[in-house]
Amino acid sequence: MAFVRSFGAAEVVTGSCHMLRLKSGIRILVDCGMFQGREEEWNAGPFGFDPKKVDLLLITHAHLDHVGRIPKLVKEGFEGMIVATKPTFELAQVVLMDSAKLMEEEFRTRYRKAQRRGEEKQVPPPLYTVEDVENLFLLPHTYARYDKPLKVAKGVRVLFRNAGHILGSATVEIDYKEEGVGKTVVFSGDLGTPHDIVTPYVADVPKADALFIESTYGDRNHKSLKKSVREFKEAVRKTLLNRGNVIIPSFAIERTQEVLCLLKQMYRNRELPHCKIFLDSPMAIRATHLFSKYHNELGPECRRFYREDGDVFGFPWLRFTSDVEDSKRINEIERGAVIIAGSGMCTGGRILHHFKNRLWNERNCVIFVGYQAEGTLGRHIVEGAQWVRIYNEDIRIRAKIYTINGFSAHADQRGLIEWMRRFEKLGKIALIHGEKEKQLLFKKAIRKQLGKRAHIVRYKEKIFL
Repeated sequence: MAFVRSFGAAEVVTGSCHMLRLKSGIRILVDCGMFQGREEEWNAGPFGFDPKKVDLLLITHAHLDHVGRIPKLVKEGFEGMIVATKPTFELAQVVLMDSAKLMEEEFRTRYRKAQRRGEEKQVPPPLYTVEDVENLFLLPHTYARYDKPLKVAKGVRVLFRNAGHILGSATVEIDYKEEGVGKTVVFSGDLGTPHDIVTPYVADVPKADALFIESTYGDRNHKSLKKSVREFKEAVRKTLLNRGNVIIPSFAIERTQEVLCLLKQMYRNRELPHCKIFLDSPMAIRATHLFSKYHNELGPECRRFYREDGDVFGFPWLRFTSDVEDSKRINEIERGAVIIAGSGMCTGGRILHHFKNRLWNERNCVIFVGYQAEGTLGRHIVEGAQWVRIYNEDIRIRAKIYTINGFSAHADQRGLIEWMRRFEKLGKIALIHGEKEKQLLFKKAIRKQLGKRAHIVRYKEKIFL
């Protein structure tokens, strides 16, 4: 009998990695992501299965917690077929190259310091290298197209539907036969919100004998997007009219593109005071070019921008600063700048330089548009810190701090339940990709609103289909 085992994103949010084992012996892996936050040390450990025996890898989307360990999978022997949408492949290259470069740089830094102590043998190597990432993209792969069934093995086909989460994201249906009976198992991937600014609506799925559904925000409903957009615009306008500068820590994929889209709306509607806008993140710039390349797969507002301007995100006041020297020159601007930089949680990257130069000025503001994990600099600031230490210097926080929580790329409890409600046939429900305490609340909500039982998947547990 077929079964699924989860080797990541089981009672935790990150590290998505789910193995479908068919009665025929075929092994299909859905995602192979990186653990982040408290579970980060798990990345260097064993997978819990033999990568050499995996026949097929299906990728739902290109966020690091869904693709981040694929180079390690290849390094340890995986040679099977990879299936994903074309935008997901291209975004994954951007994400994984950036990840590999950061790990190599961190290794070199730690190695130099250890050498001075005579402890260089104790420094663990990077999880993978740029060369490992390059080897990954030499493997056989097939591009999935939305709503087009794809035969991947004898008696097995897959179908990708738009998950509305980020560019190229997908919900994956796997159809197979067991003892002559057709069955369908569905992996939701990460589901988007029904009113996202950049991505289109989440596609419906007609049936599932078993559904493995994400539960990141299964415990709550998001704040109104309209209210969040209004708060964002008011914060930008107020700061610029006060002759200050706006600093926006932003995630490179999806959140940055939302911010650019909002600023372009303001420019076109004459809501934006005259300013200079800088996208100061090489990774976000590469991702933005890819979003523009696949403009036909974006939401209606982005497609309209492209039809009318020939450019989804660009407008006269926007500048891309890939070069380090160009980034440094932004600090010479005394007022009237909007600076979008990474990292989204302020754990590194160019945002720290902008903080060092601007946090102390009461005319400036910082707008947080994404989740700030516990223990990060971003969380420290959001929680009301008056001082921060950046590059060994104590900085007084006088800038106005805005936290706008309505820009989520994940469906909330209401969205997840309404998506499940539209299934014509829905069998087993298995909860993955969420913290256990949130999953318990989501489980109760499913029981109350859908009249169905849901199971919280444990690490390595066999879920028979």
